[in-house]
Amino acid sequence: MDLFTLTTLLIVASALFAYLNTRLLKLPDAIGIMVLSLAFSALLIGLNTIRPVWFTEVRQAVVQIDFGRVLFDVMLSFLLFAGAFHTNIDQLRQVRRSVILFALVGVLISTALIGLGLYGLAGWFGFAISWPLCLLFGALISPTDPIAVLGILAKFKLPENVKYNIVGESLFNDGVGVVVFASIYRIAVDGMESISAGTIALLFLEEAGGGILFGLILGYGLFRLVRSINHYQTEVLITIAGVMGGYLLAQKLHISGPLAMVVAGLLMGGKARGEAMSDVTEEYVDKFWELLDSILNAILFVLMGVELLLIDFRMAYWPLCAAVIILVLSARFLSIWFPFVVAHRWLNLDKYAPVMLTWGGLRGGLSIAMALSIPINLPNQDLLVTITYAVVLFSVIGQGLTMERLIRRLYPTSP
Repeated sequence: MDLFTLTTLLIVASALFAYLNTRLLKLPDAIGIMVLSLAFSALLIGLNTIRPVWFTEVRQAVVQIDFGRVLFDVMLSFLLFAGAFHTNIDQLRQVRRSVILFALVGVLISTALIGLGLYGLAGWFGFAISWPLCLLFGALISPTDPIAVLGILAKFKLPENVKYNIVGESLFNDGVGVVVFASIYRIAVDGMESISAGTIALLFLEEAGGGILFGLILGYGLFRLVRSINHYQTEVLITIAGVMGGYLLAQKLHISGPLAMVVAGLLMGGKARGEAMSDVTEEYVDKFWELLDSILNAILFVLMGVELLLIDFRMAYWPLCAAVIILVLSARFLSIWFPFVVAHRWLNLDKYAPVMLTWGGLRGGLSIAMALSIPINLPNQDLLVTITYAVVLFSVIGQGLTMERLIRRLYPTSP
């Protein structure tokens, strides 16, 4: 199946599921589209016994989609820039201490706790998963997904400081998560002798530090270009070129493209919006990125749903998947609670924040993409992919659907 046909089918499916959700289910967009996509995949799996040809054709089409490449190389830059562009930088600045603390220390604590817990649980349920692979899973599942968070949390009313903690952490902790994942990945594939503490530190400085610095340069460059003209069509085109060209250059420089897009998006959404754009330009740029964000989010959650056709959900895996879901939530809570207790005097957060940050820390497509990047020749790779998918499903649907109830319970007077 050619690229145009695949793209057409994805967009048609996204439009259909979005319509059905808006018309019938009335769930938050991301949740509703994913639920319908999962239902479609489950229906195809059920029809496999009646019409195997239909199932085979659709599955072959899904196999042709390189989920990791589509997300990392095509969609991620637009989604992160759009999310950052629509984030209030002044509100984010007020919670910067907790965002940095949770995005850095929290991810490291969570990675260690999940890795240790999975190692024990796997042995308990009769699966022999190596220690490096358990840590690798901890690294890919610990960072909260900014795409899932921004796509769902925006629909709910939370105290501003808690909301921007969740949003800010999700925007920045993927940089830490990618570095940790890359380091443990090398250990799992090449052995312990392939990497040292100095190499990890250098990788972090190059990826995270380089990405932030490049994002500042890119954002300021876009700001100067937009400020020098007053022509909204060209200014929209400049932002598109900045995202695509900047992300491509970041990849060539081996620095964090996601962090660069976040920083550039925050600068454009704050400084450029207030100082460089006319009212007309601001309206068109804002609406363009809002619309593009909605379209790409719909396509992404359709992709996440149809990936069910490729996941090997053996009955023997189910008890371990359920146990790991509890493990991930527990590790998330402890990785927030411990830094919160130690540094609560310097954080602008209330006593309910650890619970809300735990339940609002959603996992999404980024975790699935990283899991799918694990070489298939490694033992239990299919099991790790299945566990990751189960955690993401519970996160997006289970946590997403119950978030409003939790908010009302914890913050009954929330605006």
